[in-house]
Amino acid sequence: MQANNPTPIGQLGDVDLRLLRVFKAVVDCRGMASAELELNLAMSTISRHVKDLETRLNLVLCRRGRAGFSLTPEGELVYAATEQLLAATDAFRGNLHNIHRSLGGDLHVAVFEKTASNPQARLSDAIALFRRQAPQVHLHLHVGTIAMIERGVIDGQYHLGVIPEHRRSDSLSYDRLFEENMHLYAGSGHPWFGEASKRHGWAELRRQHLAALGYHSPNMSLAQGRGLERAATASDQEAVATLVLSGMFVGFLPDHYAQPFVEGGRMRAVSPERLFYRCTFACIRRRSPELLRIAETFREALLAAHKAGAISTKP
Repeated sequence: MQANNPTPIGQLGDVDLRLLRVFKAVVDCRGMASAELELNLAMSTISRHVKDLETRLNLVLCRRGRAGFSLTPEGELVYAATEQLLAATDAFRGNLHNIHRSLGGDLHVAVFEKTASNPQARLSDAIALFRRQAPQVHLHLHVGTIAMIERGVIDGQYHLGVIPEHRRSDSLSYDRLFEENMHLYAGSGHPWFGEASKRHGWAELRRQHLAALGYHSPNMSLAQGRGLERAATASDQEAVATLVLSGMFVGFLPDHYAQPFVEGGRMRAVSPERLFYRCTFACIRRRSPELLRIAETFREALLAAHKAGAISTKP
């Protein structure tokens, strides 16, 4: 769908990039009202910027009204192109800093959910180390699913990712960082919650209602390998926890994440010596092109922090 003004865009300038960044923020926030805080702009100004972009592109990008905010088909294509353009722009800026041998620019790192409470994860230590080495770098920390992070690193949207390993991609390189223990939990009200003394096994688990992740992950690999069927599908680990807390399902969760629920008497690990598995987390990066200097510096900080953590935890 085209806008009324028939002036197509010519060469991209700073104004166009600014308008595209506003448009991307509006889409990411799912509306102009939600983008006010993100952009620190009044909604009237945001609306005008989006309208100016539509005029520049000679396209209608979004619909806004009582039904809410939504993209037009053309808007979806422009959004995808905007992500690629802004990622390339950030990469160009980073390359310039490489040329000048200064650690500056923007660094995008994506991390799998629920890692902050894992005592084996030394991400905060790595960030502190990196910040001391590169105080001028603007760090963007993202949280997402495994597939989102892998795709973002391959596409150049993220410089680095931290994910649990499940299946390796030929397009990525992996550096092992830390491990995570996954135990099976039952919520208060579930029959297994009050059977702490019983030693349930995998055969018994196959007869239980299991809540599990619905995307490629160690969780899905375990379910397939052990012949477990999902009775409820979760989009993330918080969803698994919510289903377990209902007392209707059992599910695997990181022990560090489940600990507050256990201490509150709302959840209990079932046969922890049997029904568990471990995940190995890795830092991922594209095999090519070579990492920007700021990304390599952060990667080195990650490796150093986890090496120091492994030494400090040895008996």
